[in-house]
Amino acid sequence: MQGSSLTSRHRRRWAIRDWAWWRLPPLLRCYVAAVPLGAAVTIGLAAAHTDWRAADLVKFLIFVCSAVISVSSTPRMLYTVTGVTRDFTTIWVLPTAVLLPPVYSALIAIPMFATFHLWVHRGVPHRTVFTASSIALSYAAASQVFRLVPASFAGGTVGSGLHAFTWAVSVAACYVLAGRTQHFMVFIAVKMTNPSLRVLRWDWDRRALQGLFVEIDLCVLITLAVAISPALVVVAVPTVMLVRAFLVNPLLVAQSRMDSKTGLLNVSTWEREAEVELSRAVRTRSSLALAILDIDHFKTVNDTYGHLVGDRVLKAVSDGIQGQSRDYDKAGRFGGEEFVLLLAQASEDDACRIAERLRAHIGDLAVPIDDRPEAPCVHVTVSIGVSAMGQDEPRELTDLLAAADSALYRAKQDGRNCVRIAMPVLPEQLAAEIADQMESVQVDPAGTSLCPGR
Repeated sequence: MQGSSLTSRHRRRWAIRDWAWWRLPPLLRCYVAAVPLGAAVTIGLAAAHTDWRAADLVKFLIFVCSAVISVSSTPRMLYTVTGVTRDFTTIWVLPTAVLLPPVYSALIAIPMFATFHLWVHRGVPHRTVFTASSIALSYAAASQVFRLVPASFAGGTVGSGLHAFTWAVSVAACYVLAGRTQHFMVFIAVKMTNPSLRVLRWDWDRRALQGLFVEIDLCVLITLAVAISPALVVVAVPTVMLVRAFLVNPLLVAQSRMDSKTGLLNVSTWEREAEVELSRAVRTRSSLALAILDIDHFKTVNDTYGHLVGDRVLKAVSDGIQGQSRDYDKAGRFGGEEFVLLLAQASEDDACRIAERLRAHIGDLAVPIDDRPEAPCVHVTVSIGVSAMGQDEPRELTDLLAAADSALYRAKQDGRNCVRIAMPVLPEQLAAEIADQMESVQVDPAGTSLCPGR
């Protein structure tokens, strides 16, 4: 039975009709297929016009080995963040495009992305093939353009003096041309999926530009070093790993602060940053509010659809919290299906308006249970408890949390899908209330406490 099950799984994996590519919209499907087809034609034409030499093959093998080592050591966490990812997979394609005939710069993408798919990130196959094909096309074109540059400005050798400088400029221009062409090809595919995407937001934010400049500099230096002597690849490979580790470090720090399922601050980070914000509010005598959100009947979602759908709901709610709050508010996951939101410079009325807007927004969400276009959707609501601190009413974070939690409990009692507010209680007030309650408690002869109203 086990053998037949494994056989059926392999058959399903290789069954053409089950490919995710078929589920793409028709226009996008044609575009995703056209790029690999164009890459295959380009490789065939370039191979037919290439003068194959043993020295070029040796250099190509050196570049392939270096690329495989570099790609296989790429941290998987690079592909868990949104936006443009600078993983330096093309670092070794540029020297191939500059120092070898164009066919090699197209061929090197094959072992690179085979290694990537098997060892680093086993993503959707058609996306991996599309990315490899777009790199093959763009760098083969850039390789051909580089050969059109006059030998007095660039040429096949580095030279010295001014020629070395112009050669490096030509290499940098070759990389920019190839990189922008490849990014534009990917952007078209993403744009077909998400028409609201803007290229300036997607590819030209500050982090993307920093990564681009570092990658250009590293590409030019490595190409220059390998052009002088292929033996210098021994120095180039550790350099690539070191620079990539330096760029990955901020992502590691950021991930240590975040909840992995929602992208919000985790509990410990939220508490630290909330304490800092609360101290600032007390020092500047500014108002501040806090809201605790709880997804109604979340256990029913998990029991009915499974925990993967529950994770989708958590992510949708967290995205809604981020989208409906302000940039300087502090949103975090408090545990399970509970979220917490610190509202800086917000009065009680402001906090209620924000909480009500957030409640209505989440109530309108439709979360699909899977990626199919016709997949059924899950609808959820949230109950929200709010507490606020006035300008001249210093409070502790625990006081605000306790008040918001009691307001959340009241929202649950009042039927859920609503917002309730409670003012923080000072410790002396809390002690007085407890004392009043203790005085009103009757004790029977056997010593059993009888609470009023029971």
